[in-house]
Amino acid sequence: MKPARKMFVFLTAFALSVCATAVPALSQTIKVGVVLPLTGSEAAFGEIERNSFQMALDEINAKGGVKGRKIELIFEDDTGKPDVGRSAVEKLISQDKVSVLTGGYSSAVSIGVTALAQQKNIPFLVTTGSADEITEKGYSYVFRINPPASEYPEAVTSFLQEVVKPKTAVILYENTSFGQSSSKSFEGNLKNLGVQLLLKEAYNANAVDFKPILTRVKSMNPDLIYMVSYVMDAALLMRQSKELDINPQLFVGGGAGFTLPEFRENAQAAADNVFSATLWSESVPYPGAMDYYKKYNARFKSNTEYHGTEAYACLYVIADALQRARTFSPSDIRDALASTDTKTAFGPVKFVSYGKKTQQNRLPTFMVQWQRGKLETVWPRNVATKGYIFPTTPWRERK
Repeated sequence: MKPARKMFVFLTAFALSVCATAVPALSQTIKVGVVLPLTGSEAAFGEIERNSFQMALDEINAKGGVKGRKIELIFEDDTGKPDVGRSAVEKLISQDKVSVLTGGYSSAVSIGVTALAQQKNIPFLVTTGSADEITEKGYSYVFRINPPASEYPEAVTSFLQEVVKPKTAVILYENTSFGQSSSKSFEGNLKNLGVQLLLKEAYNANAVDFKPILTRVKSMNPDLIYMVSYVMDAALLMRQSKELDINPQLFVGGGAGFTLPEFRENAQAAADNVFSATLWSESVPYPGAMDYYKKYNARFKSNTEYHGTEAYACLYVIADALQRARTFSPSDIRDALASTDTKTAFGPVKFVSYGKKTQQNRLPTFMVQWQRGKLETVWPRNVATKGYIFPTTPWRERK
C-alpha cells in the first residue's frame, strides 16, 4: 500500500474513533434510577409504583423514547430502611451511572437519599416521600411531584368544616417523619376549626396490639378519630376498633395505607365507611387519569390508586425534561426539570417555591370513602363518584 493511502486509512479510522467516543450511539439507553421498597413492610406500595413506572416506560419507549434513545429503568430495593436506600443510591450513581433518580416512597428513606443526590449533583424527582422537610432544605437538585404531608388533609378539613362540624377529636399516628409531619399539620387544622383535641398519640410501626390505646380512645368518645398509618397498622386499627365497639361519627385516615386495596383485604368489613385523605382518584378531571386507571387494571388485574399514579406521572415528567434538556448531563436535566410545566394523569406539574419549600409541585387533595368494598371519591362534590355516608353507622347496626 502506498504511503499516502496508508495515511488516509489511518486518519479515517482515527476520525471515526474520535466521533464514536464524542457522540454516544443512538442505540445507547438513558439510565434512570428508581429507589423503592420492593420487600419489607412497605412492599405493597413499592409493587404498585414499580408496576406503574414499568407501564409508563413501555408506553414512552414504544413511541420512540427520547431523542431516538430508549429509557432504561434500574430498580433498587430500599427495603423501607434509610441506610439501605442510601446504599442503593450510591450504587445507582457510582456503578450504574444514572443521569437522574426517582422513587422515594417513605419519608425517612426519601430524606436520606435526596441528601445524597444533592451531594452528588444528580437530579432526584421524589415520587411519594411527603415529609415537609424534604423540599425545605433549599436543595437545587431535588424536586417533588406530590404534595407535602402538611397539605394532605386539606379536603378533609373542608369536609369537616362544611359537613361534620365535630366538637372533639383524637389523632393516632405512626411515629415516623410522615406521621409526625401529617399529624402536626392536622392538629393545626383542628385548632383553626375550634375542635377540641382530646388525645394525640404516637405509636411504633408494625404494632401488634392497639387495644390499650383504643380502650383509652373509647372512654373519651370523640366525634372524630384521625389516623396516620401504613397499610397493616391501618387495617389492625380498624379491626380492633370494631372489636372494642368504638363508634365515633367518623373514622378518617390520613392517606398512606388507607387507600390501598390491601387495606380492604386485611381490614375486611371493618374497612366499610372509613374515610381517607387522598391525592388522586380516577374520577378527577385530569387528562389521562381514567385511562391510566383502566390500563393498570387490565394489565395487572388489580386496582391502583394515588401512589401508582404518582409513579406513572413521574416518568412522564422525567421524559419531558429529557426531551427539553440541552444534553443528558445531570446539570442540564436539572435545569429542564426546573422549567417543567406539563399535564399528567396525576395532575398539572410545575415546580414552584412558597413558604420554606422549593421546587415543590402544588395540587389539590381529595377525600375518599370505603363503601361496600369499593373506594369511592366523596369530596369535593364536583369530583364525587358517590355520596358520602355520614355519620358512620354504629358497628352493631351494620348488616
